Amino acid sequence: MITTNDLKNGMVIGVGDEVLEVIEFLHVKPGKGPAFVRTKLRNLRTGAVTDRTFRAGEKMERIRLEEKEMEYLYRDGGNLVFMDSETYDQMQIPAQSLGGGAGLLKENEKIFVQMTGGEIIGIRLPNFVELRIEYTEPGSRGDTVGLATKTARLETGVEVQVPIFLETGDFVKIDTRTRTYVERVRR
Repeated sequence: MITTNDLKNGMVIGVGDEVLEVIEFLHVKPGKGPAFVRTKLRNLRTGAVTDRTFRAGEKMERIRLEEKEMEYLYRDGGNLVFMDSETYDQMQIPAQSLGGGAGLLKENEKIFVQMTGGEIIGIRLPNFVELRIEYTEPGSRGDTVGLATKTARLETGVEVQVPIFLETGDFVKIDTRTRTYVERVRR
């Protein structure tokens, strides 16, 4: 058990039956009345972000997430199929429970699955992935000055904004945390 005085950004706590990640917190000590802690929390099961206020010193459970390396195999309808790298057991996880990270997964890619008590809570992707542009409109000749961008559909089906000089078939590096273009990859 921890108290609100022990909170840190990124910490995972249990409140009731919810598993929550602390995004932000602020200790508030008003001139009149008791101190309290204002927090912004992300529900790891649903992905919903909520604001919540706790009394100063309130106790809660700290949850430790286990990370297990798994390999993403394929999409089966609304589920994603993963294989445990050690035991070769296959597991299906609903794509919606993994949030936006599911759209950046390539087949046969190794990722870390976050679990608590045998229940899969989420996935941790590498910070950057390299994906091929499946389709993008051709750029106009001479449009190379400035920060002009266009929409490109990647091999996983995700659409991102890329510079206009990129073409269909090029490989790009994508930041998985912000889902944005970083640079072109030469292959």
